[in-house]
Amino acid sequence: MLKNRLTRAAAVVAATTTLGLVAPVTSAQAAVTPSAYALEARTQTNAERTERSVATLSYSSCLRTYSTRQARAMAAAKRMHHQDLRPILSACGLSRVGENVAVGYPSGKATVVGWMASSGHRANILDPTFTQGVVSAAQDSSGRWYVAQVFGTPR
Repeated sequence: MLKNRLTRAAAVVAATTTLGLVAPVTSAQAAVTPSAYALEARTQTNAERTERSVATLSYSSCLRTYSTRQARAMAAAKRMHHQDLRPILSACGLSRVGENVAVGYPSGKATVVGWMASSGHRANILDPTFTQGVVSAAQDSSGRWYVAQVFGTPR
């Protein structure tokens, strides 16, 4: 997993951390749809925020476009990486954008548990200035999950 944060003013990467988990694919993993996986991760993300008195993230169809594209790109390349976040700022009318990515977790909930164990990812999830957030998931040809979570703060 890697974490980047980009602000309109600075347009620079504030922090990057690397933490990866590659788990074997199980038959239960193969039965889960990308939508169900992503919904579980979104639900867990909002549960983590609620537990700490941080407002839940609202859905953004614009952010969904970018998270889905990123999850699919990582699965196709069979490697975890970040996308360029600058285009998302203007395309989605945001002042700030952030991203968490992951690979190999067997469920959406497990992905968020992993992110919460990493200070940079946890900071994105619990950042109260992020008011929008979506999660997308895609599998590579071997069934390994790739996940992209994109956060935004409207202008």
